[in-house]
Amino acid sequence: MNKDQLLEKLWEQYVELAPSAKKVHQLFLDKGETVENDHIALRTFNDPRVNVDKMSEAFLACGYEAKGEYVFEAKKLFAKHYEHKTDKNAPRIFISELRLEQCSEYLQEIVDSCMAISGVDDIDPKELAFKGRLWGKPSYGVYQRLLEESEYAAWMYVYGFCTNHFTVYINPLQHFDSVEEVNTLLKDNGFKMNASGGEIKGTPEQLLEQSSILADKLSIEFVEGTYEIPACYYEFAKRYPKADGELFSGFVASSADKIFESTNVTVQSS
Repeated sequence: MNKDQLLEKLWEQYVELAPSAKKVHQLFLDKGETVENDHIALRTFNDPRVNVDKMSEAFLACGYEAKGEYVFEAKKLFAKHYEHKTDKNAPRIFISELRLEQCSEYLQEIVDSCMAISGVDDIDPKELAFKGRLWGKPSYGVYQRLLEESEYAAWMYVYGFCTNHFTVYINPLQHFDSVEEVNTLLKDNGFKMNASGGEIKGTPEQLLEQSSILADKLSIEFVEGTYEIPACYYEFAKRYPKADGELFSGFVASSADKIFESTNVTVQSS
């Protein structure tokens, strides 16, 4: 699978979990825009069979290389971002993992039990990003208990290995110069923004501004019945030049921390 095939497959899977993204994408097309993607984000656990390094193999095989590393202490996350070696227009890849050793014994046991029945040992790491939930029908009771400790773990328990969000790159847009203008377009068309930490995360001084709509809620079949659960969301990013004139290419951990909350149940209901 080459880079373009990989990215297209990720997009097709993603819009199934984020139907609003397809609508937003069309909204920009209707405005005469060509939508470029700033980055794609994926989530996983730091289990050595599925960690960031394993999840990255599909991208490394397509010409990507590791760049920045990030730590999110409060959320117990570690992340890396990757950039393509030769195609500067290729989206960055942002992969995060939950540091299980910092979590409760209960959470670790749930992840261990999921991994035990996942069959992940027989899966090519290059296919991992498309595999979704590998441990059968989830329990709503377990989901709720995980929510109390880690929204990230609860989300992973329900959705498994898949793309968490794509990101519209604002800089190349012809009719929108700022995150504010993009947010106004979205709100005017009925999309709800993630307001955690403010609708715009980051500043020009930090060289990156970001916003996102709230994750779509999907009806998920649990052992106990069907419940609506936040799934995936669409993000928007504007980058600013560094002192050398080159656009900043990394991420701002404090902003990404709030972007993560686009899938939070508490943010959804506020």
